[in-house]
Amino acid sequence: MKNERFTSYYKAQHIIPEEEWDQFMEALRRPLPTTFRIAGSREIAHALNDSIKKTYVPLLSDVVFEGDVVPPPSRIPWYPEDLAWQFNVSKKVLRKQQAFKKFHSFLVHETEVGNISRQEAVSMLPPLFLDVQPHHKVVDMCAAPGSKTAQLLEALHAQDTATATSIPPGLLIANDSDSKRAHLLIHQSARLPSPAFMVTNLDASIFPIIRLPVATTEPRRGIKKSSNQLLFDRILCDVPCSGDGTLRKNIGIWKRWQPMDGNGLHSLQTRILQRAMRMLEPDGRIVYSTCSLNPVENEAVIAAALNSNPDFQLIDVSAQLPELVRRPGISSWAPTVNRTINTTFKTWDAYNETLTEEQRADSKMSETHWPPINAESLQLQYCMRIYPHLQDTGGFFVAVLERKPRQSNASAAVKRDAEEAEITVPEAKKFKLDLVGLPEPQQSASFPPTPMSEDDSSRPLISDTLEADVQAVSDTKKTTFKGKPKLSDPSFKEMPYTFLEPNDPTLLSCIDQLNLTTSFPSSNVLVRNPAGDAVRSFYLTNDLVKAVVLNNDYTRMRLMTSGTKVITKQEAGRGLEAQFRVLGEGLPVVLPYIDPSVILDTEFATLKTLLITYYPLCASFSDPFRSVIENRSPGSHIVRFSTGQSNDSTLSQDLLLPLWKSNVSVTLMIDKKAKSALSLRLFGEDITTAARDGGKKVPQISQLPRNTGDVVVDEGADNEDEDAILEDEGDNEAE
Repeated sequence: MKNERFTSYYKAQHIIPEEEWDQFMEALRRPLPTTFRIAGSREIAHALNDSIKKTYVPLLSDVVFEGDVVPPPSRIPWYPEDLAWQFNVSKKVLRKQQAFKKFHSFLVHETEVGNISRQEAVSMLPPLFLDVQPHHKVVDMCAAPGSKTAQLLEALHAQDTATATSIPPGLLIANDSDSKRAHLLIHQSARLPSPAFMVTNLDASIFPIIRLPVATTEPRRGIKKSSNQLLFDRILCDVPCSGDGTLRKNIGIWKRWQPMDGNGLHSLQTRILQRAMRMLEPDGRIVYSTCSLNPVENEAVIAAALNSNPDFQLIDVSAQLPELVRRPGISSWAPTVNRTINTTFKTWDAYNETLTEEQRADSKMSETHWPPINAESLQLQYCMRIYPHLQDTGGFFVAVLERKPRQSNASAAVKRDAEEAEITVPEAKKFKLDLVGLPEPQQSASFPPTPMSEDDSSRPLISDTLEADVQAVSDTKKTTFKGKPKLSDPSFKEMPYTFLEPNDPTLLSCIDQLNLTTSFPSSNVLVRNPAGDAVRSFYLTNDLVKAVVLNNDYTRMRLMTSGTKVITKQEAGRGLEAQFRVLGEGLPVVLPYIDPSVILDTEFATLKTLLITYYPLCASFSDPFRSVIENRSPGSHIVRFSTGQSNDSTLSQDLLLPLWKSNVSVTLMIDKKAKSALSLRLFGEDITTAARDGGKKVPQISQLPRNTGDVVVDEGADNEDEDAILEDEGDNEAE
């Protein structure tokens, strides 16, 4: 694997000392180790981590395969609480060596249910340096495929327990400009359900202003209302990049790499970071990162952003993660102006003088591609460069930025700056709208709420229509919307978000059926359909997410999801009415609000029966569980399996799962993959019906509940991809 352009370009940048160049190149040619981290709540993470330490590491410590000693998994030294691991074995070993094959199966199943995140080691760094707390307002500007987003969510949910999810006061908006990748974020987030989570599908470089509820003041004459902009405490800019730091896993880059890719992305990367600066709270923090080695995508972007906004500075985080081996950022580099690696132009002016007027108009190069004259004073050495030969990782770049200390009125000034900041878009596409005088939004977000004022050139807007709407609602105290509401972006096809009234009859019936307590936040329940009817599924949000939904046009935000789905309607068997049930993934969120007296208690041995058999008869269980379950009415129930032992297996902490009872039988209402992962974790093997049948479908009995799409309880096992764990989610390499 060789690319002369790569060698020539990076030697000209002096990113690596000459005496380390050979080590650097050799490391780039070696396969990347498999790395993963333990995800989820801290209690679950530590329990799973103990299983790896006490079960799998000893099992894999003395493995010899075809005459060679195979090293066992080892912890990543710099990751907090020893919750990240790596191992370096071939696919052949994983397929054929029995102990590693068992370990591989364990990783695959735990990854599928969200307890393990298969993630490149360096990709774990940006969320760690962002230092998210549960009360923070966070936005991940370029979030897909979602591994870093998951880390941010976990930090937001630091107060979760092993069985229950907290409702943090903050929020996380995960954004991606590609709609398919945004949908991937929704799928990934289901592994850690959060009422504080939102997904948007926007161009990060022109991310719109988000409004919060209107603040009212009462001066001498009349009442003045002014909208309150949402600023963020933490912003992650893991921007699209050329991705040459991923050469070890994306070997195709060796053939196609050329430096003009980085030159072309520089402007977009700079605009994303500049937009983030305008969206930050006065005491907030931004982390900028790429999986590129190119200074044009890294230090040049940081320098351009700092010079455009002198209120910001780089932060020295060298004392954090002391076991991470890193190199400082550089303050001198030499961009190439063409594919021939022409780095002879030391300044922008020197290059610009050689161009004709026509060439200048077509050139992708700009002054910010070159080091600025004040590069040394920007303290670019506070940036972090991660090289493959230092700790057997991929290549990566991270920079941490914060505002310089300002006076006490900084918050108001920041919000004014954010609103007045010009976004670099074609003049013909700019659009302004006066927001003063808009009434507080209606309960349903399917009606036009307060529009956002930031320019968004990628969304079709009709100013005359919107201005007419604004005038109409400002002239009346209460507006009745007839027919279809006018939307900022009619091309956006996602369903609207409508919050139910706490006294909605269907919602009250659901609360009664599921024995939810009066503390259940019924005012934060939303549905997704144009009519706003409580038809089938209920989503739960926290107060801040609700405020965002109600005070912004969801089509202009391009809001893909909001909150987390927790309850759905389950079609019952013959002769039974459909009832609501708590979703398996929603149980941790709802559990704190379920009346403790209705939770079924049973022994660990009962769990084994429920895993082995799809629909065991109530009569097949021993007392006292048999008597208890036979006396319960058909429908949704929650069962608690108490800590204890069953033969050689131990349940170290209570486990709560959703159960569905039909006329004569019961079934665990969790996904078959979750069942398999649970079985492997507790019993060391997959004892589920799906694993036993190997893909055969089990016929349903007429009395049993029909599957409605939310769970898969009657299908055989999928044929697992042997190499599933070997492929991580990747980084934001530009396509």
